[in-house]
Amino acid sequence: MSSASWASLQEAAGTVSRETFDRLVAFETMFQKWNRSINLVAPSTLSHVWERHILDSAQLAQIEPLATRWVDLGSGGGFPGLVMAFLLAERDGASIDLVESNRKKASFLQSVVGQFNLPARVVARRIDDSYALVAAPQIVTARALASLSTLLDLSSPWLTTGTRGLFHKGRDYRAEVEESAHRWAFDLVEHPSMTDPHGVILELSDLRPV
Repeated sequence: MSSASWASLQEAAGTVSRETFDRLVAFETMFQKWNRSINLVAPSTLSHVWERHILDSAQLAQIEPLATRWVDLGSGGGFPGLVMAFLLAERDGASIDLVESNRKKASFLQSVVGQFNLPARVVARRIDDSYALVAAPQIVTARALASLSTLLDLSSPWLTTGTRGLFHKGRDYRAEVEESAHRWAFDLVEHPSMTDPHGVILELSDLRPV
């Protein structure tokens, strides 16, 4: 891929080494091969994996440039979890847990982690069976997994004890925030998406029941 692609990655994620860029390019090729046998993302996005999925995931690194303990829920095709694993490899002592209950998708995740020796662990469990296995993350992420209200329910064991959430959301995110406010109170920062003019990254902290 071109130097423009490397520049786009740095614009989204902050400073990224050429080695990490090359590894992400190789990951994209591996992803495309696996996707022929496992439906990892919507077919309509396959011609724009770099922009629609990799860069979209990578922008989390710039929002949280210092955090080292991450967990990604419903990791599926690896977005944002695997992308963050590549980027976290540049942070001393950083790691991410990838929670995915689907066996085929968990196998894909484990194959990528092994192939690239990523600082990641695949937790092949349901989210509500993973709380005891993922201790005290600083950041919890999820993308295209569930409504915000459901995400808060699923991640509440972490978010109510000091963890911050970074959740990708689309154009209807305000309605999801309003719906969630019936059950939960929280501090909220809206980060405009760098890849989707209608999207945001919702940063949530200090979650507490209403």
